[in-house]
Amino acid sequence: MAYSREALIEAVSAQMPDKRWQHTLGVMETSIKLAEVYGADPQRAETAAILHDVAKYWPVERMKDIIVQNGLSAELLQHDKQLWHAEVGAFVAEHEYEITDPGILGAIRYHTSGREGMTLLEKVVCLADYIEPGRDFPGVDEIRKKSMVSLEEGLIAGFDSTISLLLQKRRVVFPLTVLARNDLVRILEEKI
Repeated sequence: MAYSREALIEAVSAQMPDKRWQHTLGVMETSIKLAEVYGADPQRAETAAILHDVAKYWPVERMKDIIVQNGLSAELLQHDKQLWHAEVGAFVAEHEYEITDPGILGAIRYHTSGREGMTLLEKVVCLADYIEPGRDFPGVDEIRKKSMVSLEEGLIAGFDSTISLLLQKRRVVFPLTVLARNDLVRILEEKI
C-alpha cells in the first residue's frame, strides 16, 4: 500500500532536525511553483521534494552499506559524502516508501548533482533545492532571477556557483555535475 502525502511527511520529518525540515518545506513549496510555471506535474514535484533529503542525516556508514550492498553508484564512494544521501534517498523512497514512479526517483537521485539529459521534473526539484526561500548564500538572488527566465538558466547559475565554490576550496568536483552543466549550456545554445 502506497503512503499518503501526510504519512510521507510524518515519516520523513521525523528523520531530520527541524531546521532541515523547514528547508524541505521550502523545497516542496518551490517545487510546486516551478512545476506550475514550467509545466511539470506539481504533485509529483511535491512528492520528490518531500523525500529528497530523507537520508541526509543518516550515519555515513549506513549510507555506505546501502550503496555497497545494493550495487548503487560505486563512483559516489570516491566523492564527497554530501552527495551520498541523494542516491540512498532514491533507493529508500523506492524500497521503504513504495515510490515506483521512475521520474520521482530520478528527481530525488539527481537533486544534488544533476546529470546529462535531466528530465523536467529533475530540473524542477534540483533548482528548487538551490533557491527555496530559506537558502541564503552569495549569488542566490541572482540564481532565483535566472530561474524565472528558464530552468536551464537557473540550473547553470546554480551549478556554476557550486563548481566555483568547490574550485575555491580546492575540492574535487563530481563529474556528473560538470556534465549536467555542460549539457544545459548546449541546450541553451541550440535554442539560439
